[in-house]
Amino acid sequence: MHNDNLKELTLRGMVLGALITVLFTASNVYLGLKVGMTFASSIPAAVISMAVLKFFKDSSILENNMVQTQASSAGTLSSVIFVLPGLLMMGYWQDFPFWQTMLICAAGGTLGVLFTIPLRRAMVVNSDLPYPEGVAAAEILKAGNHEEGDSGVKDIAYGGIFAATVAFFTNGLRVVADGASAWVSSGKAMFQLPMGFSLALVGAGYLIGIVGGLAMLLGVILTWGVAVPYFTAHADVAADANMVDVAMTAWKTKVRFIGVGTIGIAAIWTLLILMKPMIEGMMHSFRMLKGNAGEAVERIDIDLSPKTMIYILIATVALIVISLYHFIAAAPISPELAVLLVVVCTFLAVFIGFFVAAASGYMAGLVGSSSSPISGIGIISVIVISLVLVTIGNSAGLFETADGQKFLTALTLFTASIVLTTATISNDNLQDLKTGLLVHATPWRQQVALIIGCFVGALVIAPVLEILYHAYGFSGALPRPDMDPSQALSAPQATIMTTISQGIFSNKLEWTYILSGVGLGAVLIVIDAFLKKISDKKIGLPVIAVGIGIYLPPSINMPVIIGAFLAWFITRHIANYAKRTGRKEVAVKAERFGTLFSAGLIVGESLMGVVLAFVIAASVTSGGSEAPLALNLENWEGMAEVLGLAIFLFGLFLFASRVLRAKRAK
Repeated sequence: MHNDNLKELTLRGMVLGALITVLFTASNVYLGLKVGMTFASSIPAAVISMAVLKFFKDSSILENNMVQTQASSAGTLSSVIFVLPGLLMMGYWQDFPFWQTMLICAAGGTLGVLFTIPLRRAMVVNSDLPYPEGVAAAEILKAGNHEEGDSGVKDIAYGGIFAATVAFFTNGLRVVADGASAWVSSGKAMFQLPMGFSLALVGAGYLIGIVGGLAMLLGVILTWGVAVPYFTAHADVAADANMVDVAMTAWKTKVRFIGVGTIGIAAIWTLLILMKPMIEGMMHSFRMLKGNAGEAVERIDIDLSPKTMIYILIATVALIVISLYHFIAAAPISPELAVLLVVVCTFLAVFIGFFVAAASGYMAGLVGSSSSPISGIGIISVIVISLVLVTIGNSAGLFETADGQKFLTALTLFTASIVLTTATISNDNLQDLKTGLLVHATPWRQQVALIIGCFVGALVIAPVLEILYHAYGFSGALPRPDMDPSQALSAPQATIMTTISQGIFSNKLEWTYILSGVGLGAVLIVIDAFLKKISDKKIGLPVIAVGIGIYLPPSINMPVIIGAFLAWFITRHIANYAKRTGRKEVAVKAERFGTLFSAGLIVGESLMGVVLAFVIAASVTSGGSEAPLALNLENWEGMAEVLGLAIFLFGLFLFASRVLRAKRAK
């Protein structure tokens, strides 16, 4: 049964998809800037779509699939914030120009769709990659198509309301702490025992799972149990120096770059593994161009035609040229050099984008979109683009002035933003095509829906970034001198990518630590291969997750790790119960409840962050305070931490009880 007569790409579906896209783009931009992670929006989008379209008698599983395909671009396109805020951090931009930001997001996203179409057959249809989120979304669509009762919207609502309420007390009223940590010293060596209380991150950890969680835990242990104590023990510090500050400085200036090297080598290794499926997909695409693919073409096997793809590619490259020209034209350089830079950067954006599209799609298939190491790909693209522009800058004499150096650094970040949007959407397209394959959708219609989603998401990203920047500021980039730096959004990936590009252009990059990370990553890759071989691929060590554990702040890592352990505990408990009672459907229901409640936690906390940003922005523009809702209770720090821990533990209990109710469900 291939659902040939059902409605699929409809106007009402596109409107609903656009509304969900706006909602989830805002959530993801906030979450990404705060903690350096975004979540895949396919599954919650599928659930919301089913809840709304149930009011229309002629709605179908294929129409629901189109809505989630379009809306899922929101989760991934917003990853552009892993690079773009760097332009404000380095002082090149003072705000986010709407048209430039919109054009690079829309154009890069469209390239991501186009570049992964030739890979669909090799990496989705004829591949054993698990595509965890794609499969989960398909299961939810199938279940929603057959069930009248528990559609799962309640789980998203419960998780969302709970997380939003906690976020209001934490970031609005400021009576609950968002984390706590204890420091232990042994001589001059400093060890940190960190803890963050973010429920959104618990949800993200639940979706990542135990393998990724353990790898991140290893990264945290290597950082705060080995590397930071080693550097603080061997540091020359004044007798009256604050050792906590010394430890944090060692992490920011040394250890973090080890994480960068680890992530970079892992991403390059993944690219090498992917060469074969990439080439196979391209060969199939070229055969289609010649019109002799020699295969029966059913509805469920029709991609966008090669001719249409070429037209869209030409239009997309034109958009990239326009956005790059406007960016470069503002610099005081000769017209000839401006033209050369436009041509080179366009070529780099498209060429690197093509290769990272395959790598990203493969990683999404392997570990899911949420866990895919997009930032590692961003780092590699920043390094490659920087090295090319260094050569041009040297020959054109741009390094003779500080402004020339600053311009080249900014141009690197701008071009890398296009590459990153390509990588993120390719991540998402293959995941969606897997869902489509399982529910018998039409691939070309999904590809059209995703391109629409890219344009809708691109329209939302610039204004949301603008509001968040003026409400909270970013690390090292506060729009007003009297702002509270502790409330600034950390934007960890943008910080690192800015530091790397500045380091390459000023020739002051800490290559020693990056190369140490490359060495560590190589050792971990060997261990990962060994574990997979002896366990028949059941056990592995995702090297990128170890790198993330090293370079993300520990208060962010710990809730993610706890979420991963919570998933493992619940899954194991449910599996034992299902085995004992013979009720195999319980495991499927529990997985669905957990996925949806996780999505609710993420969406609730993130949307509250955006709402509070509006409140803060309104307060500041009318001459009010940076924290208009804060109660400012005296001597409350200790109590705030106790409350934060108590609410966090209650949140874990609530999470577990919501998922374990699968045992009671009929």
